[in-house]
Amino acid sequence: MNNRPDPSAQKAFQNLRNLIGFIVALVFIGPALLSFASVGGGAPGRLVLQGIILAVIIYLLAGLRVINQYERGVILTLGKHTSTRGPGLRWLLLGIQKLIRVDLRVKVVDVPDQDCMTKDNVSVNVNAVLYYLISQAERAVLEVEDYQNAVSQLAQTTMRDVVGEVTLDELLSNRDQISQRIQTIVDQATDPWGIKVNSVDLKHIELPDDMKRTMGKEAEAERERRAVIIKAEGEKVASINLAEAARILSASPGSLHLRTLHSINDLSSDQSNTVVFAVPLEILRALEGLKK
Repeated sequence: MNNRPDPSAQKAFQNLRNLIGFIVALVFIGPALLSFASVGGGAPGRLVLQGIILAVIIYLLAGLRVINQYERGVILTLGKHTSTRGPGLRWLLLGIQKLIRVDLRVKVVDVPDQDCMTKDNVSVNVNAVLYYLISQAERAVLEVEDYQNAVSQLAQTTMRDVVGEVTLDELLSNRDQISQRIQTIVDQATDPWGIKVNSVDLKHIELPDDMKRTMGKEAEAERERRAVIIKAEGEKVASINLAEAARILSASPGSLHLRTLHSINDLSSDQSNTVVFAVPLEILRALEGLKK
């Protein structure tokens, strides 16, 4: 584990120590200067010196700034970028230096509904959500005027372009791949701005009402087709089994008679049934044999 102190924290404490030392020096040297002014110039000189010392102390204290842990401070000295300061207590030269705070936390951009046209000429409304963060604070300040609005507009145009390159079926079935493609394009475009795009997710795809009805009919027809196929396959298997049973029964002379008696026994268990007994041809043939 690395236990070395943070260089930015060391620099902050050093600047604070120098500032405190300067203020303490003014406090101790001030009385001497006041006594010198009172000897040389009297009361007016003493009041002027007091005013100067008080103004210097107020100026130094007014230049103190606190930068949070999740922020970076971009320093512009007379309009020119000179440094980027980390979290902690920082001191600026008022009137000469300017501090611009940049938040490094992950930001969320809600991409509004976009009316897009797919490759197969179907109009859809698509919205998404984009997550990004600032990787280089100085670029986000110097390279683009309003990076939040720029990322939002870039995400909208990129989403329309990507959706226009795929068909409706691909858009509905490959949402993850399309989101990854949008993320890659936006990330490459925002890299010169010091912005890192973490992820892009398509939230909702709104279809026209007539397209919804058409897709519903298509799904219903597909289910009916599967039902007919399953029923036909069942009838085919049943016919094969019946043919096999008929072949087995025809091979034994008395098997059909036994099957008939078994069926009559099953019907007799319920007294509410009316049994119509059909005499098999084998019995008639047996009776004809007896007559002869």
